[in-house]
This record gives sequence, C-alpha cells and structure tokens, in this order.
Amino acid sequence: MTGFRRVSERTLHEGYVWNLALAEFEAPDGSTFTRDIVRSPGAVGVLPLVFDAEGNPSVVLVSQYRPPYERTIIEMPAGMRDINGEDTAEVARRELIEEAGLQAGHLDLLTEILPSPGMTDSVTTLYLATECTPVPHDRQGPEEEHMELLHLPLVEAVAMVERGEITDAKTVVALLLADRRLRASDHPYV
Repeated sequence: MTGFRRVSERTLHEGYVWNLALAEFEAPDGSTFTRDIVRSPGAVGVLPLVFDAEGNPSVVLVSQYRPPYERTIIEMPAGMRDINGEDTAEVARRELIEEAGLQAGHLDLLTEILPSPGMTDSVTTLYLATECTPVPHDRQGPEEEHMELLHLPLVEAVAMVERGEITDAKTVVALLLADRRLRASDHPYV
C-alpha cells in the first residue's frame, strides 16, 4: 500500500540487542498516528535434518525455558544477529554449534519470516541444515545451559505442530516447509 510515510522517530530505550522507538507516521489521507516499534537486528533459525540408516528423516530441536512466557518452549536452534555485519548463514552455523552441538555440512535457505509485524521490524531467516556432524556445543546463558535436545522423527515433529505441542512460529514454519520439501522430492519416508 502506498501513501504512508514515516514523519519522525525517537528512541525511547536502547537495550543490549533491541531498541524501543516511538515513530510518527502520515496516512494517505494526511492524518498522523504514532506507533511503538521494537527495532531489531533480526534473528536466524536453523533446523537440523538428519537421516537414519534407512533414510528416515528426523530433526533436532531444543526445549528451553523462555522467560517472557515463564515456561519451556520446544523450538529449533536459533539466535539473534547480535554480531554487526555477520551473514545470516554464519549466524545459523554458529547457533547450531552453540545450541545443538552440530556442524552443518550444508545449509539451504528455507525462507524469511516477519515474526511480529505489528510490533517490530525484525526479520527471521530460516535455514535447513543437512549433513550434520557432532561437535562440542558452546551454550550461552542459563536458559541454554539447561536446555534439552530433542531428536524427533520429522513426521512426529509435524504431528506435534498439528496437535499444538510445538507453537513457536519460526519452528512451525521451518518444520512444515522442510516436510513439504521432502514430500516434493519423493523422499522415501513419505
């Protein structure tokens, strides 16, 4: 939609990764309105896909405590783009090692998602990691230190999405896209 424009913006709070801004906009009819916006460097999620000897696909997810929800959430390894200028693929590789103790032999871009367009300018880039090999993990912070790794058959992870057991948006999108990609390739597990 055209005709909208940002008139002004001021930073209300500068955080470690995110900044909170108050922005004023002009609508196509000339009226103005303000919005709180969380400015973010973005994030990256990486879904490790591994195959057993029979060719059955499984994924490696993490179960970790998330303070905003005050509960444990099942999600794919992921992290903020908190190193200025770091390429999203490098963030994916780093986060996969840190959280899951896996090194990706191959990364494929799945998509980019806008996790909360009414609140933030954040973009989350999603990758599929294959040909993964175990390496020592390098977990950061108390949530990661206490996280659990979950090795799930892909078909079970997708069923968990359908049952509402996996609700993290980036993980839902990545699991469904990975499943669709494998089905389109006539992979034998289907």
